[in-house]
Amino acid sequence: MANNLDRAKQFMPFSPLKGYYEMAQYQEYIKEDRHELSESEEQILSEKLSCLKKGVVIKLTYYNEDHYETIVGCVTMIDCILRKIKIIKQEIFFDDILSIENNDD
Repeated sequence: MANNLDRAKQFMPFSPLKGYYEMAQYQEYIKEDRHELSESEEQILSEKLSCLKKGVVIKLTYYNEDHYETIVGCVTMIDCILRKIKIIKQEIFFDDILSIENNDD
């Protein structure tokens, strides 16, 4: 049995450049400045957030460190006190949200 385990080790993935691929993927992002929402955009976003319910599938664009990302998924949590929303496993603060689209929109 030990021979089989030793033999299997030779086929395990090996990466001589540990962390390189993650760094290269990070460099693919185009760095963007944060868009400041106008009062009307903030009002529209606030109305959409107030209508959201747990279990609804949405498309949400948000600011993540230095660029915008879009996530599509099911709302798993809305916390109005801490001002954050959770889509699947990704927690996003209300202040980082640029836009929300429902399936109904």
